[in-house]
Amino acid sequence: MELYEAVPKEGTAGARAAVIVVQEAFGVNEHIESVADRLAERGFHAVAPHFFHRAGGGTVPYGDFSKVIPKYEGLSDEGILIDVDAARQHLHDAGWADASIGIVGFCFGGRVTFLAAARRSLGAAVGYYGGGIVTARFPQFPPLVGEATTLQTPWLGFFGDQDQSIPVDDVETLRQALEQAPVDHDVVRYAAAGHGFNRDVSPDAYRPGAAADAWRRMLDWFNTHLK
Repeated sequence: MELYEAVPKEGTAGARAAVIVVQEAFGVNEHIESVADRLAERGFHAVAPHFFHRAGGGTVPYGDFSKVIPKYEGLSDEGILIDVDAARQHLHDAGWADASIGIVGFCFGGRVTFLAAARRSLGAAVGYYGGGIVTARFPQFPPLVGEATTLQTPWLGFFGDQDQSIPVDDVETLRQALEQAPVDHDVVRYAAAGHGFNRDVSPDAYRPGAAADAWRRMLDWFNTHLK
């Protein structure tokens, strides 16, 4: 499995913590690489694993979801966790303990961060517009909301009220379920944002105000929880 890697200018020795960046449904493209680069600029050792390696790798253009479906072939929650663990091992080899490793994901990756937070004990997790946590969207990806009560990693979730793929009722169901979580958690909604509001390469989806606020909250979450 390939992974994109970004480190601070001072190198890994100058990093404050590490972060796994989980791709959207479109693969590790320039946007996801730019997220890793921005995290490195803020002092994090960032890696973005290529989760589509089981289906030949590569990326899919935005706006053509029909080409995403073949990339999902071979994907399962068990395989995803294997890939997350491989990224963790890479960071362990670089000297990072799990308490110093965070995970952030977008779209497909937003759900992956919740899966990782439920099944693994990391320092912190952040999910942007992760679909399928409450209502399953693909057969191989069951809903995860029932695991809120056994969450192992502090989790912060961002959602847009105008997201046609994630109903507000689902977001509020998730918020209610997280009230029983044994770790720190938060859910933030943006009234004027939809799916992909952090994606600055997509003018129709990008919402600068929501993106800036979520980015600030994400950094605060990592700075608070990563050791």
